[in-house]
Amino acid sequence: MNESIEPSLKIPAVGLVQRLRSYEIGVIPLPVFLGIALIVYLSAHLGFLPKNMIGGLAVIMTMGVFFGQMGSRLPVLKEIGGGAILCLMLPSILVFYGFFGPATIDATKMLMKEANFLYFVIASLVVGSILGMSRFILVQGMLRMFIPLLVGTLAAVASGLIVGKLVGYSFHHTFFFIIVPIIGGGIGEGILPLSLAYSAILGGTPDIYVAQLAPAAVVGNIAAIICAGYLARLALKRPDINGEGSLIRARAENDKFKVKEDTGSVVDFRVMGAGVLVICAFFVLGGLLEKVVGIPGPVMMILAAVLFKYARLLPEKLEKGANTFYKLVSSAFIWPVMIGLGMLYVPLDSVVKVFSVGYVLVCVSVVVSMTVAGFFIGNLMKMYPIESAIVTCCHSGLGGTGDVAILSASNRMSLMPFAQISTRIGGASTVILATLLLKLFV
Repeated sequence: MNESIEPSLKIPAVGLVQRLRSYEIGVIPLPVFLGIALIVYLSAHLGFLPKNMIGGLAVIMTMGVFFGQMGSRLPVLKEIGGGAILCLMLPSILVFYGFFGPATIDATKMLMKEANFLYFVIASLVVGSILGMSRFILVQGMLRMFIPLLVGTLAAVASGLIVGKLVGYSFHHTFFFIIVPIIGGGIGEGILPLSLAYSAILGGTPDIYVAQLAPAAVVGNIAAIICAGYLARLALKRPDINGEGSLIRARAENDKFKVKEDTGSVVDFRVMGAGVLVICAFFVLGGLLEKVVGIPGPVMMILAAVLFKYARLLPEKLEKGANTFYKLVSSAFIWPVMIGLGMLYVPLDSVVKVFSVGYVLVCVSVVVSMTVAGFFIGNLMKMYPIESAIVTCCHSGLGGTGDVAILSASNRMSLMPFAQISTRIGGASTVILATLLLKLFV
């Protein structure tokens, strides 16, 4: 009798082992990931973690892969950019309660601050994304979206300032520390360059400003996702204003904006290496221009990249190399960098201090007013109001991750080229303008 039972007991156990072996954290099989995490943990716990870039990368990559995947799979959180939220906030909480030892903090600080890995990632994201855009979409998309974005931004600023004043914030604080981070283009392309610019103008270190700017961007992204979901439901009831994923009422013109993914080409690593050099050159150029015109280097870097792309000053091969490296950074290093930000740049007590009911009301008013403006202006400009509102709403998203979340919530991923215009160019313009205004008022 025992012989007949034992095989049936072994089969479920074998099945469970096979499922665990095939389960992946990111793209890493679970047993392998657990082995890596154990190595990093023991090294840090015993004080043997190298205090250099390798040790820092081991820490932020391990936690970034795990927390990012957790946030992307948990119910509710996965709909609102949960990977970014967890990677930014959980390390801050763990630092606050003393979870990390000195070896872990020192290695991370060495990578993020002393080696300036943060600046390298910022430059890669900004320059690589702009140089990789289709020039047709950059030029024609900017022309097409200029008025909805402009009116939406003005509406967002006006409503945000009014609501901010009603709940007790000054116009200065509401504009620079709530409105601007919401419409600045996300964490990598918006908050980080802003924190560098603010620290250069106001003094202090960037971590002070990241802690004050990041919460607004997160709340704004959540509000934008909710708005997109509501618009998708409204579209089902009003087919006359629903483009079903097409922004422009003239379908033939709309087709020109469709992006064809180059899936067949093989990555040329020499070209990608040249793209890294181009990215570094733009960062250095931004620093040189800062000495000439007095505008912070990261802002000048953004402006220079847009001008080079518009004027076709770089060979297409180099643009492709920079964009290929951007794809590597954006797919592999965003969550880990947010781990480093959470550990070093986002003190939990500082984040808690900025939150209040009034704070959330200001954030929501900014997003809602922008979306409503895009709805009505789009209709006047022969666009579908639903799609125009959604694209305008992307101006308040958390970068590319926010665009994906917003468009997924509305089931309109075909709008991605326009969303990128709204987020990247709209965000870069916001960063530049906010920096100039802050420098003027200080």
